[in-house]
Amino acid sequence: MAIVGNVSEFFDMFLIGFIINLLIETPGWNLTGFHSGVILAGSGLGTVLGSITWGRLADVFGRKAAFIWCIVVLVVFTAGSAFTPVNGWILLAILRTGVGFGVGGLNITSVPFVQEFVPAKQRGLLAGLTSVFIPAGIFLGGLVTKYFGDALGWRGLIAVGCIPIVLLAWARIIPESPRFLQSRGRDREAKEAYAWAMEIPMEQVADLPDIKETSSASYSVIFKKYPKQLLVVAVGSFCFIMGSFTVQSWGQTLLGQSFKFSAGAVATLFMFVSLGDLLGRLGSAWISDKIGRRWTMFGCGMIGAVGALIAAFSTRMVSSGGEIGNAGYVFFAGIFIVMMFGDGAFGILNAFGGEQFPTEARSTGLGLGYGIGAIAKVVGPYFVGALVGSSELSPEVVFLPFIIFAVLLFLGGVVYLFARETKGAALEDI
Repeated sequence: MAIVGNVSEFFDMFLIGFIINLLIETPGWNLTGFHSGVILAGSGLGTVLGSITWGRLADVFGRKAAFIWCIVVLVVFTAGSAFTPVNGWILLAILRTGVGFGVGGLNITSVPFVQEFVPAKQRGLLAGLTSVFIPAGIFLGGLVTKYFGDALGWRGLIAVGCIPIVLLAWARIIPESPRFLQSRGRDREAKEAYAWAMEIPMEQVADLPDIKETSSASYSVIFKKYPKQLLVVAVGSFCFIMGSFTVQSWGQTLLGQSFKFSAGAVATLFMFVSLGDLLGRLGSAWISDKIGRRWTMFGCGMIGAVGALIAAFSTRMVSSGGEIGNAGYVFFAGIFIVMMFGDGAFGILNAFGGEQFPTEARSTGLGLGYGIGAIAKVVGPYFVGALVGSSELSPEVVFLPFIIFAVLLFLGGVVYLFARETKGAALEDI
Protein backbone atom coordinates (compact mmCIF):
# COMPACT_ATOMS: atom_id res chain seq x y z
CA MET A 1 0.00 0.00 0.00
CA ALA A 2 2.85 2.38 0.83
CA ILE A 3 4.50 1.76 -2.55
CA VAL A 4 1.30 2.27 -4.55
CA GLY A 5 0.45 5.32 -2.46
CA ASN A 6 3.79 6.99 -3.08
CA VAL A 7 3.73 6.19 -6.80
CA SER A 8 0.21 7.48 -7.39
CA GLU A 9 0.63 10.54 -5.19
CA PHE A 10 3.94 11.54 -6.75
CA PHE A 11 2.47 10.97 -10.19
CA ASP A 12 0.32 13.99 -9.41
CA MET A 13 3.21 15.92 -7.88
CA PHE A 14 5.54 15.40 -10.83
CA LEU A 15 2.82 15.89 -13.46
CA ILE A 16 2.92 19.63 -12.79
CA GLY A 17 6.29 19.77 -14.60
CA PHE A 18 4.66 18.41 -17.76
CA ILE A 19 1.65 20.70 -17.29
CA ILE A 20 3.83 23.83 -16.95
CA ASN A 21 5.45 22.95 -20.28
CA LEU A 22 1.96 22.75 -21.84
CA LEU A 23 0.69 25.96 -20.20
CA ILE A 24 3.65 27.95 -21.55
CA GLU A 25 2.33 27.16 -25.04
CA THR A 26 -1.38 27.52 -24.16
CA PRO A 27 -3.01 30.76 -25.40
CA GLY A 28 -4.10 33.12 -22.63
CA TRP A 29 -1.69 31.94 -19.94
CA ASN A 30 1.39 33.97 -20.96
CA LEU A 31 3.55 32.19 -18.39
CA THR A 32 7.05 33.58 -17.85
CA GLY A 33 9.93 31.82 -16.17
CA PHE A 34 9.10 33.71 -12.98
CA HIS A 35 5.45 32.56 -13.04
CA SER A 36 6.51 28.96 -13.66
CA GLY A 37 9.01 29.14 -10.82
CA VAL A 38 6.37 30.41 -8.38
CA ILE A 39 3.95 27.60 -9.32
CA LEU A 40 6.64 24.94 -8.95
CA ALA A 41 7.91 26.50 -5.72
CA GLY A 42 4.35 26.34 -4.33
CA SER A 43 4.49 22.55 -4.45
CA GLY A 44 7.82 22.68 -2.66
CA LEU A 45 6.53 25.01 0.05
CA GLY A 46 3.60 22.68 0.68
CA THR A 47 6.00 19.74 0.97
CA VAL A 48 8.03 21.56 3.64
CA LEU A 49 4.95 22.34 5.73
CA GLY A 50 3.48 18.89 5.13
CA SER A 51 6.62 16.98 6.13
CA ILE A 52 6.93 18.83 9.43
CA THR A 53 3.21 18.64 10.23
CA TRP A 54 2.46 15.05 9.22
CA GLY A 55 5.59 13.72 10.91
CA ARG A 56 4.36 15.10 14.23
CA LEU A 57 0.79 13.87 13.65
CA ALA A 58 2.06 10.36 12.81
CA ASP A 59 3.78 10.16 16.21
CA VAL A 60 0.68 11.47 17.98
CA PHE A 61 -2.19 9.71 16.18
CA GLY A 62 -0.45 6.86 14.39
CA ARG A 63 1.27 6.17 11.06
CA LYS A 64 -1.86 4.81 9.39
CA ALA A 65 -4.17 7.69 10.33
CA ALA A 66 -1.66 10.28 9.11
CA PHE A 67 -1.11 8.38 5.85
CA ILE A 68 -4.86 8.31 5.15
CA TRP A 69 -5.30 12.03 5.73
CA CYS A 70 -2.35 12.80 3.46
CA ILE A 71 -4.30 11.12 0.65
CA VAL A 72 -7.47 13.08 1.44
CA VAL A 73 -5.67 16.45 1.41
CA LEU A 74 -3.84 15.66 -1.82
CA VAL A 75 -6.99 14.63 -3.70
CA VAL A 76 -9.02 17.67 -2.55
CA PHE A 77 -6.41 20.20 -3.69
CA THR A 78 -5.71 18.30 -6.91
CA ALA A 79 -9.39 18.42 -7.81
CA GLY A 80 -9.44 22.14 -7.09
CA SER A 81 -6.42 22.70 -9.36
CA ALA A 82 -8.33 21.30 -12.34
CA PHE A 83 -10.79 24.23 -12.13
CA THR A 84 -8.16 27.00 -12.19
CA PRO A 85 -9.25 29.81 -14.57
CA VAL A 86 -7.06 30.73 -17.55
CA ASN A 87 -4.00 32.76 -16.50
CA GLY A 88 -4.84 32.11 -12.84
CA TRP A 89 -1.25 31.31 -12.06
CA ILE A 90 -1.44 32.73 -8.53
CA LEU A 91 -4.44 30.52 -7.67
CA LEU A 92 -2.72 27.52 -9.26
CA ALA A 93 0.38 28.17 -7.13
CA ILE A 94 -1.78 28.27 -3.97
CA LEU A 95 -3.60 25.05 -4.87
CA ARG A 96 -0.32 23.32 -5.73
CA THR A 97 0.92 24.33 -2.27
CA GLY A 98 -2.03 22.35 -0.87
CA VAL A 99 -1.15 19.39 -3.06
CA GLY A 100 2.44 19.57 -1.80
CA PHE A 101 1.17 19.67 1.78
CA GLY A 102 -0.54 16.29 1.27
CA VAL A 103 2.37 14.79 -0.63
CA GLY A 104 4.87 16.05 1.97
CA GLY A 105 3.60 13.63 4.57
CA LEU A 106 3.40 10.53 2.42
CA ASN A 107 6.97 9.32 2.58
CA ILE A 108 7.39 10.67 6.12
CA THR A 109 4.48 8.53 7.37
CA SER A 110 4.96 5.48 5.17
CA VAL A 111 8.67 4.92 5.87
CA PRO A 112 8.29 4.46 9.67
CA PHE A 113 5.03 2.55 9.00
CA VAL A 114 6.96 -0.10 7.03
CA GLN A 115 10.15 0.05 9.12
CA GLU A 116 8.23 -0.89 12.23
CA PHE A 117 6.92 -4.12 10.69
CA VAL A 118 10.05 -5.62 9.08
CA PRO A 119 13.20 -7.45 10.35
CA ALA A 120 16.43 -5.51 10.87
CA LYS A 121 18.46 -7.55 8.35
CA GLN A 122 16.26 -6.45 5.43
CA ARG A 123 14.99 -3.14 6.78
CA GLY A 124 17.04 -0.99 4.39
CA LEU A 125 15.62 -2.68 1.31
CA LEU A 126 12.06 -3.18 2.54
CA ALA A 127 11.64 0.29 4.02
CA GLY A 128 13.47 1.76 1.05
CA LEU A 129 10.99 0.15 -1.34
CA THR A 130 8.41 2.71 -0.20
CA SER A 131 10.53 5.31 -2.03
CA VAL A 132 12.03 3.16 -4.78
CA PHE A 133 9.04 3.14 -7.09
CA ILE A 134 8.20 6.85 -6.77
CA PRO A 135 9.92 7.50 -10.16
CA ALA A 136 7.22 5.33 -11.70
CA GLY A 137 5.10 8.42 -11.10
CA ILE A 138 7.32 10.32 -13.54
CA PHE A 139 7.04 7.42 -16.01
CA LEU A 140 3.26 7.40 -15.74
CA GLY A 141 3.21 11.18 -16.06
CA GLY A 142 5.24 10.94 -19.27
CA LEU A 143 3.06 8.11 -20.56
CA VAL A 144 -0.21 9.93 -19.90
CA THR A 145 1.15 13.20 -21.34
CA LYS A 146 2.48 11.50 -24.47
CA TYR A 147 -0.62 9.48 -25.34
CA PHE A 148 -3.49 11.37 -23.68
CA GLY A 149 -2.18 14.92 -23.27
CA ASP A 150 -3.82 16.32 -26.42
CA ALA A 151 -7.14 14.59 -25.76
CA LEU A 152 -7.35 15.43 -22.04
CA GLY A 153 -5.82 18.88 -22.08
CA TRP A 154 -4.08 20.32 -19.05
CA ARG A 155 -7.24 20.23 -16.91
CA GLY A 156 -7.80 16.57 -17.70
CA LEU A 157 -4.19 15.74 -16.86
CA ILE A 158 -4.59 17.36 -13.44
CA ALA A 159 -7.88 15.50 -12.86
CA VAL A 160 -6.15 12.15 -13.42
CA GLY A 161 -4.21 12.92 -10.24
CA CYS A 162 -7.37 12.30 -8.19
CA ILE A 163 -7.19 8.54 -8.80
CA PRO A 164 -5.35 7.89 -5.47
CA ILE A 165 -8.67 8.30 -3.65
CA VAL A 166 -9.21 4.55 -4.20
CA LEU A 167 -6.40 3.93 -1.67
CA LEU A 168 -8.73 4.94 1.14
CA ALA A 169 -10.60 1.64 0.75
CA TRP A 170 -7.32 -0.32 0.73
CA ALA A 171 -6.09 1.40 3.89
CA ARG A 172 -9.06 0.08 5.87
CA ILE A 173 -7.63 -3.47 5.90
CA ILE A 174 -4.08 -2.47 6.94
CA PRO A 175 -3.36 -2.45 10.71
CA GLU A 176 -1.51 0.29 12.55
CA SER A 177 2.26 0.00 13.14
CA PRO A 178 2.86 -2.59 15.91
CA ARG A 179 5.68 -0.56 17.48
CA PHE A 180 3.48 2.54 17.61
CA LEU A 181 0.74 0.46 19.25
CA GLN A 182 3.22 -0.85 21.82
CA SER A 183 4.43 2.66 22.61
CA ARG A 184 0.80 3.41 23.55
CA GLY A 185 0.49 0.29 25.73
CA ARG A 186 -1.73 -1.54 23.20
CA ASP A 187 0.23 -4.82 23.20
CA ARG A 188 -2.64 -7.05 22.09
CA GLU A 189 -3.29 -4.91 19.01
CA ALA A 190 0.45 -4.94 18.29
CA LYS A 191 0.44 -8.75 18.30
CA GLU A 192 -2.59 -8.76 16.03
CA ALA A 193 -0.71 -6.47 13.63
CA TYR A 194 2.29 -8.81 13.53
CA ALA A 195 0.00 -11.80 13.05
CA TRP A 196 -1.68 -10.03 10.13
CA ALA A 197 1.69 -9.23 8.54
CA MET A 198 3.02 -12.79 8.88
CA GLU A 199 -0.37 -14.40 8.11
CA ILE A 200 -0.32 -16.59 11.22
CA PRO A 201 -2.63 -16.93 14.25
CA MET A 202 -1.94 -14.35 16.96
CA GLU A 203 -1.07 -17.16 19.41
CA GLN A 204 1.97 -18.02 17.29
CA VAL A 205 3.46 -14.53 17.50
CA ALA A 206 6.61 -14.56 19.66
CA ASP A 207 7.14 -12.28 22.64
CA LEU A 208 7.16 -8.66 21.61
CA PRO A 209 10.35 -6.58 21.81
CA ASP A 210 10.63 -4.49 24.95
CA ILE A 211 9.17 -1.08 24.15
CA LYS A 212 8.15 1.09 27.06
CA GLU A 213 4.87 2.92 26.91
CA THR A 214 5.75 6.52 26.06
CA SER A 215 4.21 9.68 24.70
CA SER A 216 5.39 11.11 21.40
CA ALA A 217 8.38 13.44 21.42
CA SER A 218 7.65 17.09 20.75
CA TYR A 219 9.65 19.34 18.43
CA SER A 220 11.47 20.83 21.43
CA VAL A 221 12.58 17.35 22.52
CA ILE A 222 14.00 16.70 19.05
CA PHE A 223 16.05 19.92 19.22
CA LYS A 224 17.29 19.18 22.76
CA LYS A 225 17.94 15.41 22.69
CA TYR A 226 18.73 14.71 19.03
CA PRO A 227 20.40 17.85 17.58
CA LYS A 228 23.13 15.96 15.68
CA GLN A 229 20.64 13.56 14.09
CA LEU A 230 18.38 16.47 13.16
CA LEU A 231 21.28 18.42 11.64
CA VAL A 232 22.46 15.48 9.52
CA VAL A 233 18.97 14.74 8.21
CA ALA A 234 18.16 18.43 7.55
CA VAL A 235 21.43 19.38 5.82
CA GLY A 236 21.79 16.08 3.98
CA SER A 237 18.18 16.23 2.75
CA PHE A 238 18.61 19.85 1.62
CA CYS A 239 21.68 19.02 -0.44
CA PHE A 240 20.18 16.00 -2.18
CA ILE A 241 16.79 17.64 -2.73
CA MET A 242 18.32 20.83 -4.13
CA GLY A 243 20.53 18.78 -6.41
CA SER A 244 17.80 16.55 -7.80
CA PHE A 245 14.28 17.91 -7.18
CA THR A 246 14.94 20.94 -9.39
CA VAL A 247 15.74 18.54 -12.23
CA GLN A 248 12.37 16.85 -11.67
CA SER A 249 10.50 20.15 -11.71
CA TRP A 250 12.47 22.10 -14.35
CA GLY A 251 14.03 19.33 -16.46
CA GLN A 252 11.03 18.94 -18.77
CA THR A 253 10.75 22.69 -19.36
CA LEU A 254 14.49 23.14 -19.98
CA LEU A 255 14.58 20.29 -22.49
CA GLY A 256 11.50 21.62 -24.26
CA GLN A 257 12.17 25.37 -24.20
CA SER A 258 15.97 25.67 -23.95
CA PHE A 259 17.02 22.74 -26.10
CA LYS A 260 13.97 22.78 -28.43
CA PHE A 261 12.75 19.20 -27.93
CA SER A 262 9.09 18.61 -28.79
CA ALA A 263 6.58 17.88 -26.02
CA GLY A 264 6.37 14.26 -27.17
CA ALA A 265 10.17 13.90 -27.16
CA VAL A 266 10.40 15.43 -23.68
CA ALA A 267 7.78 12.99 -22.38
CA THR A 268 9.66 10.05 -23.94
CA LEU A 269 13.04 11.14 -22.55
CA PHE A 270 11.60 11.58 -19.07
CA MET A 271 10.18 8.08 -19.23
CA PHE A 272 13.81 6.93 -19.55
CA VAL A 273 14.79 9.29 -16.71
CA SER A 274 12.13 7.71 -14.51
CA LEU A 275 13.47 4.23 -15.29
CA GLY A 276 17.02 5.26 -14.38
CA ASP A 277 15.76 6.92 -11.20
CA LEU A 278 13.81 3.79 -10.24
CA LEU A 279 16.84 1.53 -10.79
CA GLY A 280 19.01 3.95 -8.81
CA ARG A 281 16.61 3.97 -5.87
CA LEU A 282 16.29 0.20 -5.92
CA GLY A 283 20.08 -0.12 -6.04
CA SER A 284 20.64 2.25 -3.11
CA ALA A 285 18.00 0.48 -0.99
CA TRP A 286 19.47 -2.95 -1.75
CA ILE A 287 23.16 -2.09 -1.38
CA SER A 288 22.56 -0.21 1.89
CA ASP A 289 21.97 -3.58 3.59
CA LYS A 290 25.30 -4.79 2.17
CA ILE A 291 27.81 -1.94 2.51
CA GLY A 292 25.93 0.25 4.99
CA ARG A 293 23.79 3.38 4.74
CA ARG A 294 26.58 5.93 5.06
CA TRP A 295 28.76 4.71 2.17
CA THR A 296 25.70 4.25 -0.01
CA MET A 297 24.73 7.90 0.48
CA PHE A 298 28.33 9.03 -0.09
CA GLY A 299 28.62 7.14 -3.38
CA CYS A 300 25.28 8.45 -4.66
CA GLY A 301 26.33 12.01 -3.88
CA MET A 302 29.68 11.73 -5.69
CA ILE A 303 28.29 10.20 -8.89
CA GLY A 304 25.26 12.51 -8.90
CA ALA A 305 27.63 15.49 -8.74
CA VAL A 306 29.42 14.26 -11.85
CA GLY A 307 26.08 14.13 -13.68
CA ALA A 308 25.29 17.73 -12.68
CA LEU A 309 28.67 18.86 -14.05
CA ILE A 310 27.96 17.11 -17.37
CA ALA A 311 24.59 18.89 -17.57
CA ALA A 312 26.22 22.25 -16.76
CA PHE A 313 28.96 21.99 -19.37
CA SER A 314 26.53 20.88 -22.09
CA THR A 315 25.73 24.59 -22.48
CA ARG A 316 29.31 25.27 -23.54
CA MET A 317 28.67 23.16 -26.65
CA VAL A 318 26.07 25.73 -27.75
CA SER A 319 28.08 28.82 -26.85
CA SER A 320 31.08 27.44 -28.78
CA GLY A 321 29.03 26.92 -31.93
CA GLY A 322 27.88 23.33 -31.47
CA GLU A 323 24.49 22.00 -32.54
CA ILE A 324 21.80 22.71 -29.97
CA GLY A 325 20.33 19.23 -30.55
CA ASN A 326 23.62 17.51 -29.66
CA ALA A 327 24.01 19.74 -26.61
CA GLY A 328 20.46 18.80 -25.60
CA TYR A 329 21.32 15.11 -25.59
CA VAL A 330 24.45 15.75 -23.51
CA PHE A 331 22.28 17.76 -21.09
CA PHE A 332 19.85 14.83 -21.00
CA ALA A 333 22.71 12.42 -20.22
CA GLY A 334 23.75 14.65 -17.33
CA ILE A 335 20.30 14.87 -15.78
CA PHE A 336 19.88 11.11 -16.29
CA ILE A 337 22.95 10.52 -14.10
CA VAL A 338 21.76 13.11 -11.56
CA MET A 339 18.41 11.36 -11.28
CA MET A 340 19.82 7.81 -11.22
CA PHE A 341 22.27 8.54 -8.41
CA GLY A 342 21.47 11.92 -6.84
CA ASP A 343 17.75 11.25 -6.72
CA GLY A 344 18.40 7.50 -6.56
CA ALA A 345 19.76 8.11 -3.06
CA PHE A 346 16.15 8.61 -1.93
CA GLY A 347 15.78 4.83 -2.05
CA ILE A 348 17.42 4.87 1.38
CA LEU A 349 17.63 8.57 2.39
CA ASN A 350 14.39 8.82 4.37
CA ALA A 351 14.64 5.26 5.66
CA PHE A 352 18.13 6.09 6.97
CA GLY A 353 16.84 9.36 8.41
CA GLY A 354 14.04 7.54 10.26
CA GLU A 355 16.57 5.12 11.74
CA GLN A 356 18.38 7.99 13.44
CA PHE A 357 15.50 8.45 15.93
CA PRO A 358 13.79 6.13 18.49
CA THR A 359 10.18 4.96 18.02
CA GLU A 360 8.53 7.76 20.01
CA ALA A 361 10.38 10.39 17.96
CA ARG A 362 10.82 8.63 14.61
CA SER A 363 8.19 10.37 12.49
CA THR A 364 8.55 13.72 14.25
CA GLY A 365 12.35 13.75 13.89
CA LEU A 366 12.30 12.52 10.30
CA GLY A 367 9.49 14.92 9.36
CA LEU A 368 11.17 17.91 10.99
CA GLY A 369 14.60 17.16 9.53
CA TYR A 370 13.33 16.34 6.07
CA GLY A 371 10.91 19.29 6.22
CA ILE A 372 13.74 21.72 6.95
CA GLY A 373 15.78 20.15 4.16
CA ALA A 374 12.79 20.31 1.81
CA ILE A 375 13.09 24.09 1.83
CA ALA A 376 15.25 23.26 -1.20
CA LYS A 377 12.01 22.39 -3.02
CA VAL A 378 11.04 26.05 -2.68
CA VAL A 379 14.49 27.55 -3.26
CA GLY A 380 15.46 25.32 -6.20
CA PRO A 381 12.57 25.95 -8.63
CA TYR A 382 12.40 29.65 -7.65
CA PHE A 383 16.18 29.96 -8.08
CA VAL A 384 16.02 28.75 -11.69
CA GLY A 385 12.85 30.76 -12.32
CA ALA A 386 14.52 33.91 -11.00
CA LEU A 387 17.55 33.36 -13.24
CA VAL A 388 15.24 33.08 -16.24
CA GLY A 389 12.94 35.96 -15.23
CA SER A 390 10.84 37.24 -18.10
CA SER A 391 13.48 36.49 -20.74
CA GLU A 392 13.27 33.61 -23.16
CA LEU A 393 14.60 30.29 -21.88
CA SER A 394 18.03 29.50 -23.32
CA PRO A 395 20.74 26.89 -22.73
CA GLU A 396 22.89 29.53 -20.98
CA VAL A 397 20.59 29.54 -17.91
CA VAL A 398 21.57 25.92 -17.22
CA PHE A 399 25.25 26.43 -16.41
CA LEU A 400 25.29 28.23 -13.04
CA PRO A 401 22.47 26.34 -11.27
CA PHE A 402 23.85 22.95 -12.28
CA ILE A 403 27.34 23.85 -11.05
CA ILE A 404 25.73 24.68 -7.70
CA PHE A 405 23.75 21.42 -7.78
CA ALA A 406 27.01 19.49 -8.30
CA VAL A 407 28.58 21.11 -5.23
CA LEU A 408 25.49 20.38 -3.14
CA LEU A 409 25.32 16.70 -4.13
CA PHE A 410 29.01 16.33 -3.21
CA LEU A 411 28.41 17.99 0.18
CA GLY A 412 25.31 15.87 0.77
CA GLY A 413 27.31 12.68 0.34
CA VAL A 414 29.90 13.91 2.84
CA VAL A 415 27.28 14.98 5.41
CA TYR A 416 25.82 11.48 5.70
CA LEU A 417 29.23 10.12 6.70
CA PHE A 418 28.57 11.82 10.06
CA ALA A 419 25.32 9.89 10.64
CA ARG A 420 25.10 6.84 12.89
CA GLU A 421 25.41 3.63 10.85
CA THR A 422 22.25 1.57 11.40
CA LYS A 423 22.77 -1.39 9.06
CA GLY A 424 21.49 -4.50 10.87
CA ALA A 425 20.71 -2.64 14.12
CA ALA A 426 17.40 -3.38 15.88
CA LEU A 427 15.07 -0.38 16.13
CA GLU A 428 14.89 -0.93 19.90
CA ASP A 429 18.66 -0.34 20.15
CA ILE A 430 18.49 3.06 18.44
